[in-house]
Amino acid sequence: MRESISGNPEPRFTLLGPVRAWRGENPLPTGSPNQRALLAALLMREGRTATTAELIDSLWGDKPPSSALAVVRTYASRLRKILDPGVLVSESGGYAMRALPRDAVDLWVVRDLTEEAERARAAGDPGRARDTLDRALALWDGEALAGVPGPYAEAQRTRLEEWRLQLLESRLDLDLEQGRHAEAVAELTALTAAHPLRERLRELLMLALYRSGRQAEALAVYADTRRLLRDELGVDPRPGLSDLQQRILQADPALSVPSAPVTGPAALPVVPAQLPATVSDFTGRTAFVEELRDVLASGAGEVMAVSSLTGIGGVGKTALAVQVAHRASDAFPDGQLYADLQGAGRHPVEPATVLGSFLRALGTPDTAIPDSAEERAALYRSLLRGRRVLVVLDNARDAAQVRPLLPGTPGCAALVTSRVRMPDLAGAHLVDLDVMSPEEALALFTRIVGEERVRADREAAMDVVAACGYLPLAIRIAAARLAARRTWTVSVLAAKLADERRRLDELRAGDLGVKATFELAYGQLGPAEARAFRLLGLADGPDISLAAAAAVLDLPAEYAEYLLESLVDTSLLESAAPGRYHFHDLVRLFARACAERDEGPAEREAALARLLDFHLATATRAYAAERPGDRLVEHLHGAGRPGLSFTGAREAQDWLYTEAGSLLSVVRQSARPPLLGRAVDTLWAALDLSDGSGARAYEETALALCDAARAAGDRRTEARALVTVAHAHVISGRFEEADEAAARAVELSTGTDPLTTAWACYRRGVIAQYQRRLADGDGYLAHAADGFRACGDRPGEAMALSLLSRLRMAAGRPEEAVRLARQGMEMYDAMGHALRGANARYALALALAATGEPAAALRLLGEALEVFRGGRLLFWQSMTHYRMAEIHLAQDAPAAAAASAEAALIPLNEVGGDVWRANALTLLGRALSRLGQSGRAESCWREALALYEELGADEARDLRDLLHEGAASAPAS
Repeated sequence: MRESISGNPEPRFTLLGPVRAWRGENPLPTGSPNQRALLAALLMREGRTATTAELIDSLWGDKPPSSALAVVRTYASRLRKILDPGVLVSESGGYAMRALPRDAVDLWVVRDLTEEAERARAAGDPGRARDTLDRALALWDGEALAGVPGPYAEAQRTRLEEWRLQLLESRLDLDLEQGRHAEAVAELTALTAAHPLRERLRELLMLALYRSGRQAEALAVYADTRRLLRDELGVDPRPGLSDLQQRILQADPALSVPSAPVTGPAALPVVPAQLPATVSDFTGRTAFVEELRDVLASGAGEVMAVSSLTGIGGVGKTALAVQVAHRASDAFPDGQLYADLQGAGRHPVEPATVLGSFLRALGTPDTAIPDSAEERAALYRSLLRGRRVLVVLDNARDAAQVRPLLPGTPGCAALVTSRVRMPDLAGAHLVDLDVMSPEEALALFTRIVGEERVRADREAAMDVVAACGYLPLAIRIAAARLAARRTWTVSVLAAKLADERRRLDELRAGDLGVKATFELAYGQLGPAEARAFRLLGLADGPDISLAAAAAVLDLPAEYAEYLLESLVDTSLLESAAPGRYHFHDLVRLFARACAERDEGPAEREAALARLLDFHLATATRAYAAERPGDRLVEHLHGAGRPGLSFTGAREAQDWLYTEAGSLLSVVRQSARPPLLGRAVDTLWAALDLSDGSGARAYEETALALCDAARAAGDRRTEARALVTVAHAHVISGRFEEADEAAARAVELSTGTDPLTTAWACYRRGVIAQYQRRLADGDGYLAHAADGFRACGDRPGEAMALSLLSRLRMAAGRPEEAVRLARQGMEMYDAMGHALRGANARYALALALAATGEPAAALRLLGEALEVFRGGRLLFWQSMTHYRMAEIHLAQDAPAAAAASAEAALIPLNEVGGDVWRANALTLLGRALSRLGQSGRAESCWREALALYEELGADEARDLRDLLHEGAASAPAS
């Protein structure tokens, strides 16, 4: 036993198991788990200095206590008391373990034994190499660094376990070289069960079985492996395994005997194999794996290939990169290098430090490693010249950190992951990694939780992965929590994640947390970017335009764009199209949490008010562009800031439908004083959305605003909200509810808001016309026309005349209907009012059809249809096709009628209620019956009957008669 200069036995340390220290046979006190973590971090560096910042990160990661520096110093002081003088030294702002012999630390001994085994094998002595590796493996005492906390220890545990398995594979390979195949089978069987996705172990087991005369079992191992890899990873076995299968099938004589021993010494270059182990439950991403593998492998032997993989924290960049690297490793027989550059943390690793570790991995002794980063980079590139090595640079901060680490030589390749996009990384193949698809997300959740629990409540499982935003890290955390709690059901977890305010706190397990991941990126933002991130997160909606974002931030568009693009580059914001941005759902929740923490209530409220004002001003201008002369815009709230301007109605419509989701979201978000009045007026100005694909969302928003106004006691605002509710209810076919809303609007607005009263009376007239209450309709429209006239609203007056035409036609006065419709159409045409002019043509067409002019009616309906299509008014497209079908049927053209009725049904999938669908189905059935397609006609009528019966509509009786007549006339079977 070696003694120290004090005469006592020198201390010994173990890292390949529990971290312990002895002096002779007596254990030394190593203190608390964190103190052992500090000891391990110093010993792992083998005499190299660790700065205090590195040690703090090793122990606590990104959330050190405020007293971290003092605690590290205390731990160091306590360790010095149990060590000899000069062993734990302070230098260069850190600490190092010096004056220890190589056999003092088990990890160092293993490293030396490994090198000795490589020399023995190269010298043609496989027996000594095998025994030396056995001695090295015997030094492992369970899990390395067992019980040591901290991110550094966790990463090193993974690396050391991978190293142990590689040594084990090398020793088993030597066993087979020396004919010990029978003994190896049992050990390999156990190992493949413990590590089922490790293909090298499977390959060795196949060879051992084959040499033991068990060819069928050897081939079965390949079949099992192939099935497992496809089921678990969606990949095929690597070429080496497939080649071995073919050689076994062909009974290759070379497989029957061990490889010939090396007869003489040979210089064997060090082949690094630093890739971390792949994630056993890696799921999906098949296209990305194939794409990146092909890109990396394409450079082997020709050019240096570089791929940069970017995405938000937790999206699975590292897992994907490691998976790709393993899949591409066959193309790089000279080794694979790996480094975590810690770019998302406060202390990114310096390129010089990484170069030093790479040079050591490539066999360069410490004494030959230059001091400067430039010289290290030059030596690194020289060592790689003529070799095919893959370099994985994980978690890079920026391109400047990456460039010195690129091989720069043909045949090599680099795979970089980062949260920051690197367009300045010359020649790189850039890949943006998005969240998982719903199917991939559910598959990952199921693998962790178990098929049985997910199958019992698949819908709740889909709710869970949706609440996780399909983000792999969030899914893993949620699944891990559920897997650890056998009394929870999937529904319990889904309920916990349903609360948005608590969701980020729920997505935490152990030292993993979604919020902590986002906090790293947020902490690197400058003040202006951080403010933009916080305030933009306040806005609801699927996305936000640059102009709207500039309003939120109260900044010029050019500067706002610079900030938003900066956030895109850091992967905290996404841009699916130029000038449009959106948050991942969980990132938005985090941004809001930051706003609540770092912004005062007044600034948060002001930001949302600016966003609402932008939409109010722009929606008002869009409404005016489509309706020249309409006085409504003069009666709406004035916006506190300017909106966008439009060159014409088409541009205005484009804006309105593009912004539909965002506009309705900000309106709903503003359903409270003092923003409520402006929110209702914004919704009214966006009236066209109620006739288009946003009809259902429009109706829900109108109802929410109505409830909010009633709760606030704001009669004027409630009346205006009720007008939008009434219109939306008509579109969805709820006439009684629509009339109740319109009647209440009249009551609330009479005497205080004359234009709102006129609109409410007009809505009552529309409803009375559909309900065949003709006298009531006349009265409502008379009030409406008087109100529009008093406000100087000529478009409103024309609107009332067009509807009055339809009432006159229903009353059996078609000539008067024609006159009124023409008058309304001419007024609209004189004002250049194309959209409402189409409604007047629709009314005139109905009147002309009733007076025996079907050709003229169809022509007018065709003109109206073109306008409705251009305006994207789906409801009016459906109504126009329906009227065309009626005319065709009356003209005994059932084929044309059926085609128009089918066309009427299509828009009703997105807009309109059951009554409109039932009407169209009834008409389609009549056309089909005329065509002799009685079976299909009956099917349409039965579907319509079910809808009418559910609505309690009188039309159900007529349909029953139709069905009875059809059954009576059917031929006997």
